[in-house]
Amino acid sequence: MSAWYEQDTFWETWATFMFSKERLENAPAEVTNIISLLKINPGASILDLCCGPGRHSLEFARRGFSVVGVDRTRIYLEKARKQAETEGLNVEFIQEDVRSFCRPDAFDAAINLFTSFGFFEDKKDDERVIKNVYHSLKKGGAFIIDTMGKEVIARIFRERDWHEHEGAIVLEERKVVKDWSWMENRWIMLKEGKSEEFRYSLRPYSAVEISALLSDCGFVNIKAYGDLEGSPYDHKAKRLVVVSQK
Repeated sequence: MSAWYEQDTFWETWATFMFSKERLENAPAEVTNIISLLKINPGASILDLCCGPGRHSLEFARRGFSVVGVDRTRIYLEKARKQAETEGLNVEFIQEDVRSFCRPDAFDAAINLFTSFGFFEDKKDDERVIKNVYHSLKKGGAFIIDTMGKEVIARIFRERDWHEHEGAIVLEERKVVKDWSWMENRWIMLKEGKSEEFRYSLRPYSAVEISALLSDCGFVNIKAYGDLEGSPYDHKAKRLVVVSQK
């Protein structure tokens, strides 16, 4: 059986849940914060790694940046391309595994947002992704990873949750395993008398762990923040946002 992240049915079933109206509407403010945090110059070239349906890629393009969005999920890329065409935006969307995509010395900045890192069971695959980004950046290029840090997860952890979403009831179950090096998750959607269940897992990183990984791959000037606005990464942090430079 293929890994969960290679199952198109997962990404299709949960698309409206993961990319809700609120999240789509938040993209412009997030892009503004990213530009400020990374000090991106007008017209710079941007790599959006794991771009999904392109909410950030499209927003960068609206502001005149040169954008390449990479994702493995065809239905997301088709939606992104259609929206770019509708708006007359020039964005290059590429269907490829992040472990293999590399375009040497091509980008001024790279972004990896919304906990799109740590999916692979072999930690060397995470390292491969980081090295690909390093080689794809121009000298001095900036890289930002936005994820749910291990410290944040520990503070707000709930084993089970449920809520309503667009007429469906969504059940979530989480389990910490392997000495906090892995998390297993189960999502169940109940709608119109039917149920859909999927399991996914990932490797949560602490600020120290992801900073060490970036450093080992050659990145410098590594700094952790608690959100895209640049708040401190402390006991009140909402996310783990790590900025680094080639």
